[in-house]
Amino acid sequence: VRATDADDGLYRQVKYSLKKITEKASKIFHLDTETGAITLMRGLDFEEGDSYELEVQGRDGGGLFDTTKVA
Repeated sequence: VRATDADDGLYRQVKYSLKKITEKASKIFHLDTETGAITLMRGLDFEEGDSYELEVQGRDGGGLFDTTKVA
């Protein structure tokens, strides 16, 4: 995921976090807090789950934030 902020300096910097994630998904997906990149920590198994939904929050240096769902 990617968020942008038009401010300057530290207020422009966006950090990412997972706000809603199941325990099962937390063992599969990793979110880089600096880049927003979501990667797999292990392979997906269709028999364990055919879909996942994560809620990712981006927060700027001034404390403003927004969230999005990733399915």
